Amino acid sequence: MVGAAALKLLLEDPRVTQVVAPTRRPLLAHAKLLNPIADSESLPLDAEWWAADGAICALGTTRANAGSAAAFRAIDYDYALAVAAEARKGGAERFALTSSVGADARSRFLYTRTKGALEDAIGRLDFPSLTIVRPGFLGGERSEHRPIERIMGRLLRIAAPILPASARISPASTVADVLVEAALNGRPGKHIVTSAQIAKIAEART
Repeated sequence: MVGAAALKLLLEDPRVTQVVAPTRRPLLAHAKLLNPIADSESLPLDAEWWAADGAICALGTTRANAGSAAAFRAIDYDYALAVAAEARKGGAERFALTSSVGADARSRFLYTRTKGALEDAIGRLDFPSLTIVRPGFLGGERSEHRPIERIMGRLLRIAAPILPASARISPASTVADVLVEAALNGRPGKHIVTSAQIAKIAEART
């Protein structure tokens, strides 16, 4: 959901000359889009298209969708880290990562522990500019059916006026916008964008 929103913004942005978007299934053709077809088993590590000025990672799944803890980690940690490492080798100066609220490599929860471990590992790749975005519950139209998340989203929208900013919905469109700006104009150093900051950005735009 976040990746699709970020891709749309990038293709529409006049500052961007080309977008390289590796996916498992073909995307709609666009004059600025290079769309290599690859997955975790066939990621071409020597392709010329890894050369880029900036990169965004919006890879992610759930343990339920992955089928096991090991399969979840393979996607959310191993595959995401491989993409970041290749982007750095290709010369990317700016990297924007979609992480999660509560990300902590010492967490007792698989999801937040994996996200925290990924943050730490990508931090060691020495990107001149690294932006880590930690959204809360993501809001937006998903391509897959997740009834429990749909119900949770409705409850959070109703309760929004009484919730602290950190507990409000993080619109996927806002997260994508933050990622795109970081990939294009990220300042030197490491930057964390919290769920509270995302909520405030979204509120300022309504």
